[in-house]
Amino acid sequence: MTTHRIPALTRRDGLRLAATGTAGLAVASLAALAPASAAPAPRPASGPGLAPGDRAHVAVSAATLWVEPRTARPGIDDPALSNPVDLDAWNTNMEDTETRRWLTGQLETQAVLGSEVIVDEIDGDWAHVLVTAQPTPRDPRGYPGWVPLAQLVADPDFARRAETAPTATVTALTSTLTGTPSGNHPGIDVSFDTVLPVVGRSGKAVKVAVPGARPAYLPAADVVVRDRGEQPPRPAVEDVIATGERFLGLRYLWAGVSAWGFDCSGYTYTLFRHHGITIARDAGDQMNDSGLAEVAREDLRRGDLVFFATEPGGDSIRHVALYLGDDLIMQAPNAERSVEIMSLTEYDPTGEYAGARRVLES
Repeated sequence: MTTHRIPALTRRDGLRLAATGTAGLAVASLAALAPASAAPAPRPASGPGLAPGDRAHVAVSAATLWVEPRTARPGIDDPALSNPVDLDAWNTNMEDTETRRWLTGQLETQAVLGSEVIVDEIDGDWAHVLVTAQPTPRDPRGYPGWVPLAQLVADPDFARRAETAPTATVTALTSTLTGTPSGNHPGIDVSFDTVLPVVGRSGKAVKVAVPGARPAYLPAADVVVRDRGEQPPRPAVEDVIATGERFLGLRYLWAGVSAWGFDCSGYTYTLFRHHGITIARDAGDQMNDSGLAEVAREDLRRGDLVFFATEPGGDSIRHVALYLGDDLIMQAPNAERSVEIMSLTEYDPTGEYAGARRVLES
């Protein structure tokens, strides 16, 4: 049944490039972390228990949001639709460029484990949701898209902890939730920049709340713990660049915002968000709707965002990259390639450069 959908644009603006993904790390079941018997009261509601208007949280390593429900390819996209997801297998299913390029225009974005969403509509076993942490002019509540209901949970205890507890932000490219501080009983993998409430600490591990499951452990070396409301220290430009360099070689994934693949704006959004700076989710909005300072091409500095249009002189922004100085850019380019550093001039032989914005002054 379809109910209470607030209208929103159904497609992202600009030209949709696509590509293929890489980082595959084994994804195990949440079953190892789930309560052995009854869940603590109030009981989490997942799947059919959700209703329009509910606030829920992503209960898988990374949930992929689709433009429309039930458009996935059987046998190819199944690993991204389940709970738990197997994003390693999904990437393997899309090793060739054309199979991965098909995702262009079919997906909206992704949201990592613990991300808050607003349920906007229920349609069978799918939910139209809004990711509250991803700004977009398309909807003031968050970034819209369709996701399998099975990947969401309304867990009041997790939601309360998310509002009041210290947080653990994953700084490793990936880590694995485990049932014990020593790393026994592995559960699901978690991505870089996943943020979970802290329940406690035990030796070299941090105990975190997990939506829809009992608390689990992450290695202390894989996270940074901050008090509730504490922001990351204001980064230098070089901090953001160094973070971006850690993903060199990671294959592009349309709509990706995790260690299993980025698209161009998902890459820049995540790099700055990890350092406490929130910018719009999409390239065109990063240029035009984020209030960032405009920069002339002759004044470009390391760390500036540079944008490219669909044609020379065009208004529709199709791509964003991070400027490194000396005519170099770092980017998640397209379906054929991986996160890379290359010459801006070489990337743009036809003059589609559209402008630049400055996020950090130094």
